[in-house]
Amino acid sequence: MNDEQLLRYSRQIMLPSVDIAGQQKLLDSRVLIIGLGGLGSPVAMYLTAAGVGQLTICDGDRVDLSNLQRQIAHSTADIGQSKTESAAATLRALNPDVQVDCISHRMTRDEMLTHIKHCDVVVDASDNFSTRFLLNATCVEAKKPLVSGAAIRMEGQVSVFRNDQPDSPCYRCLYKDEAEIQESCSESGVLAPVVGVIGAIQAVETLKILINVGKSLKGKLLIWDASTMEWRSINLKKDPNCPVCSHLNHH
Repeated sequence: MNDEQLLRYSRQIMLPSVDIAGQQKLLDSRVLIIGLGGLGSPVAMYLTAAGVGQLTICDGDRVDLSNLQRQIAHSTADIGQSKTESAAATLRALNPDVQVDCISHRMTRDEMLTHIKHCDVVVDASDNFSTRFLLNATCVEAKKPLVSGAAIRMEGQVSVFRNDQPDSPCYRCLYKDEAEIQESCSESGVLAPVVGVIGAIQAVETLKILINVGKSLKGKLLIWDASTMEWRSINLKKDPNCPVCSHLNHH
């Protein structure tokens, strides 16, 4: 690390659990973020500010006026531009140390798997169940940690699926797709900072995995109700009949 980096990351390096070694780990890490909307914006901005060396960001959409109420990586001037290019400009301005790679289309399973194999942590900031299920299945196959968040109306939830650890439940252990009702912010609405809070927690959990500090939300679903400012945590168990992760070899 050079003098400028030591100064840039000084408040983080001061933490005994991070120190110079932890900061160097972050600089050597690669994270894949799927979705550059309400959740993906704060995740990408905090991981960039914290000094994660390489970010691969993926989103097939373009910036729309209705996004700007909560998707803080984009500005009014970016309307009509691809979300990845818009976000990449924001991230590069925030921290030129970080290498940002853009994928401006929806990935196929094979493409997703290739990218996942090359990263340390995957962040699910998508807004639809088909993407979430596909992402989970590929993370389980590649044995990569998945940090998942969701927010709608005035509530949000976060969990961490340690697919690199055989005792961890996966996203599919929690949600059975047949029973799931597809809901999105465009249909139900969301209060602007709710996605910011959830995205910030996803960023915290990602950094904790990368530097191996603290206790993650593995095996837990953290649920927040913004209207009452109450948090609760539900324990998640691995489903022995899960169609995605139950057949994997247990080491």
